[in-house]
Amino acid sequence: MRKLKLVNGTVFYHGRFQNLDLTIDKGRIVRLDPSSLSGSSVSPISPVSNENNEIVMDCSHLHIFPGFVDLHVHFREPGFSYKETIETGSRAAAHGGYTVCCTMPNLKPVPDTLENLEVQRAIIRDKAVVHVLPYGAITCGEKGAKLANFEELAPYVVAFTDDGVGVADEGRMREAMVKAKALAKAIVAHAEEIALVNGGVIHDGTYAVRHHHKGNPSASEWKQVERDIALAEETGARYHICHISTKESVALLREAQKKGLPVTGETGPHYLTMTDEDLREDGRFRMNPPIRSGADREALREALIDGTLLAVATDHAPHSAEEKARGLDKSLNGIVGLETAFPVLYTQLVLTGILSLEQLVEAMSTRPMASFRLPEVKEAKASLGIPYGIDVNEPADLGIWDLNAAYTIDPETFLSMGHATPFAGWTVRGVCLNTLVGGESAYEDPAWKERYCD
Repeated sequence: MRKLKLVNGTVFYHGRFQNLDLTIDKGRIVRLDPSSLSGSSVSPISPVSNENNEIVMDCSHLHIFPGFVDLHVHFREPGFSYKETIETGSRAAAHGGYTVCCTMPNLKPVPDTLENLEVQRAIIRDKAVVHVLPYGAITCGEKGAKLANFEELAPYVVAFTDDGVGVADEGRMREAMVKAKALAKAIVAHAEEIALVNGGVIHDGTYAVRHHHKGNPSASEWKQVERDIALAEETGARYHICHISTKESVALLREAQKKGLPVTGETGPHYLTMTDEDLREDGRFRMNPPIRSGADREALREALIDGTLLAVATDHAPHSAEEKARGLDKSLNGIVGLETAFPVLYTQLVLTGILSLEQLVEAMSTRPMASFRLPEVKEAKASLGIPYGIDVNEPADLGIWDLNAAYTIDPETFLSMGHATPFAGWTVRGVCLNTLVGGESAYEDPAWKERYCD
């Protein structure tokens, strides 16, 4: 492995962007120096040096981010590889600048025992191009009854969740929180009361009324959030709320944090950038929870700005083309998001002045990384471990971005097997040129290859 030096880049370092030269050797960042930009003779076309087994690349006008962290993805393997595989999902992640993805357990077999989990882990070791870290199920088969084997799973999973369904039984959730706390693991909740959903497929708002759809009320989410926060206060367990979509859930989360409870939450790019008025009669707009009202979107934005929300997570959930071609009412829930998350949020929130670039990078990388203590999970992809950010001696997990490049989102260019996205046709800014995992390229844009490869 040759030494790599990235010079003249704008690097996210210790919470702010600085002009730095970054040197990588044996998979780690070994030097960070003030940029040589002034008076530099570095060529923007090709490697400027290949001496002493070192490649030097000019990153003038480029941004270097810590690799993004997605706390919520579905890679569908084992069990549903016709939708996505660990290989295709992790390549899509690298395309979007992600170096860590945490995979949900609605698989076959469900990872509710170490034996079942090992099926997934074996594929990860063989096929993943980024760090893929699995969740363990809360209940056996995600059926809400008997608890999974927390003790044997705990060393090998990020946390415990039954994502895809809420844990309906209050006593079972209390029992799960007690066990998770004893093992220093979080309970990660898909908060949904099915009885309140009552068959609704989209938000119970103006679009549903106008187009004669059955509505899914906001209470189907926030009522279970309210219950679970009370259980977290009772048990002292670490509790994280998946894909928050409602203003009421935000208010409950904010109040819990004011009390000092160990409660966090995430939301998705689609909830931050769209409302139910943007829906179309197309399966690519069908997800759970649904896109909600303008008031909900504004509450989510405010929570991201003030830090109430820990992270942006994509809930990347690919399905086959046929499963998403049944219209808004009958398509399966789920959209893909790994390859569009940063460009969409950068364009819609940063370039419009709603959010700073620093805040966006923190929500997509450093905050979820630190909060979930991800390096404690055994057998990350590289023996180098997983970094907490860009710093000397940390593994070189980085994304190199051209924030000036604009393009139109076209699902046909996705590396994911899933193509259903509500952002198709949007013009956005921000192209990932290279994603490094342990100093090695997990993804290279063709423009990067033209610029730097002989």
